Amino acid sequence: MRRPLVAGNWKMNLDLPSARTLVGAIREGLDAAVAQRVEVLVCPPAVYLFPLNEALRGCPVRLGAQNLYHEASGAFTGELSGAMLAEAGAKYVIIGHSERRHTIGHLEDDRMVNLKLKAARRAGLTPIVCVGETLSERKSESTLEVLTFQLTAALVGVSVQTPEDLVIAYEPVWAIGTGHNATPQQAQEAHAHLRARLRELVGDVSQEVRILYGGSVTPQNAADIMRQPDVDGGLIGGASLKADSFLAIIRAALAKVT
Repeated sequence: MRRPLVAGNWKMNLDLPSARTLVGAIREGLDAAVAQRVEVLVCPPAVYLFPLNEALRGCPVRLGAQNLYHEASGAFTGELSGAMLAEAGAKYVIIGHSERRHTIGHLEDDRMVNLKLKAARRAGLTPIVCVGETLSERKSESTLEVLTFQLTAALVGVSVQTPEDLVIAYEPVWAIGTGHNATPQQAQEAHAHLRARLRELVGDVSQEVRILYGGSVTPQNAADIMRQPDVDGGLIGGASLKADSFLAIIRAALAKVT
C-alpha cells in the first residue's frame, strides 16, 4: 500500500518568526503514530529552508523546495540549483506548479519541466511534478488529453525505478486558490488516468508512485477526496499555513491506511 503524502506549499507567505511558529505547532500536534503512516512535508520559501531544517531536526516532518533551476551552476542570477536546495535541507522539490506554468516565472513549458525533473534527480531530490488542465480545457473535455501530454513530456528520458524517484500532483488549474475543488469523482478519474499512463511509461513501479491532489483542499473536503483509491495525499496551499487545518488534512489522509 502506498504511504500517503501530505505536502504544504507555503508559496510566498509568512516571515521567519511565523514560519518557526507554524512548524513548531505542526511538530507538536503531529501524533507519532500518525507520522509513521502519513508522510508530512512542508515547502517554505527557499530562504527559510536552512533555519526550518534546524527547527525540524529530529522530527519526521520533511522539507521541500518550491522550485529549482535546471543547471548545476553558472551565471543565472536569482536561481537556485538542486544541490543548493539539498544542502539547505530539502528532500523534495515542486516542479511545474500551475502558477509557474501560467502566471509567474518564465511561463514554464513542458520542456522546462522535463529539464528541472532531471536536475532534481541528479541532486538527489524527489520531484513533485504538477500537471493539470485549465478551465477552458476542462470545458472542452480535453482534460485527459492534457494530462497525458504533460506527464509524457515531463518523463522524456527519465528512468523511474523506485517510488522515491517521482511524485505526481494533479492540480486542476481552475481549482487552485479559487475555493472550487474537483469533486472526488473528478479527482479519481484524473488520478486513475495518470496512473494508467504512468504504467505505460515506467512499468509496474507506477503502482507505487504517489499521485497527490491539489486544488483548494480543506479539512472539510479532504476526507472525501483522499478516500479515492488513486489519490495518495495532497499538495496543500492555503490550508497548510495554519497548523490546525494542515493537521486535520493529515488526519484525513490517515484513513487511507487504517
